[in-house]
Amino acid sequence: MSAVYDVLGIGNAIMDVIAPVSDDFLKTNQVEKGSMTLIEEPRAVELHGKLSEAADPQEIAGGSAANTLVGIAKLGVRSAYVGKVANDDVGDRFATGMRDAGVDFNSTPLKDELATARCLIAVTPDGERSMSTFLGASTLLGTADIIRDQIKSAAIVYMEGYLFDKDDAKAAFVKAAEIAQATGNKVSLTLSDLFCVERHRESFKHLIDHHVDILFANETELLALYPGLSFDEALSALGKAGKIACVTRSEKGSVILAGGETHVIPVVPVEKVIDTTGAGDQYAAGVLAGHVMGMSWADAGYLGSQCAAEVISHYGARPERNIL
Repeated sequence: MSAVYDVLGIGNAIMDVIAPVSDDFLKTNQVEKGSMTLIEEPRAVELHGKLSEAADPQEIAGGSAANTLVGIAKLGVRSAYVGKVANDDVGDRFATGMRDAGVDFNSTPLKDELATARCLIAVTPDGERSMSTFLGASTLLGTADIIRDQIKSAAIVYMEGYLFDKDDAKAAFVKAAEIAQATGNKVSLTLSDLFCVERHRESFKHLIDHHVDILFANETELLALYPGLSFDEALSALGKAGKIACVTRSEKGSVILAGGETHVIPVVPVEKVIDTTGAGDQYAAGVLAGHVMGMSWADAGYLGSQCAAEVISHYGARPERNIL
């Protein structure tokens, strides 16, 4: 089957609700400043309503892999997304937001169970972001959400490590990877978070060994995947396994190991770092988009650096201006 999509992402479907608030708002509503707190549905509905009454609230369809796919679409690359939303107003707005951003989103919504996930982000005048996150329906993605023909139609399937906390989601990843591999397409994984790696190290290793072609990680996540090894040793372990490794190293830039060659990618300097949220997501967007456009890995890596630099120069995890 010829590719309909260049990249198809699988991950959490989370509506970001962002609003400017006063410090008094945090105190009145018992929001811990500067933290990320997991909350339950009643609290999410209550806080969502209060943030919606703020002076300038914004709703942005988000989630780590979702932000990557939006970045890919912004670069003119054909993209699609698979994530679980509920059959509710927030789920409808999430789907509309993804489609408006140029990402094909046709996942079947969940009925009569958990509400659509949302991250409620209160931004105080000092720029501090205080987040209350309800994971909701996004955690219930499973094998039934992996549609064979859709997976077969994607040149690269990109999977988000944050979803790995649920057995059904793990099974969905394996199903998607096996379909992609049988079709001769590529599978990519982002490790997402240090704590994800520490919780699921052996499961991640098994998935990487048997199903992953392109791995994204930051340096801390890579070292957690291979405890006791140095950075070079951990990178070499992936290379010996025949994997393409794309590893970010903060101010040191990034390293891409592919086909036995190591490419050191410099950072793109910015005048002022405003918000580092989404830097890794947009780096992955640039690298994957560059790869499917036929760039060398070194050039794709530099496009990733450009995309990361753009997103850290403003608030929010999505690009606001064209790179290419």
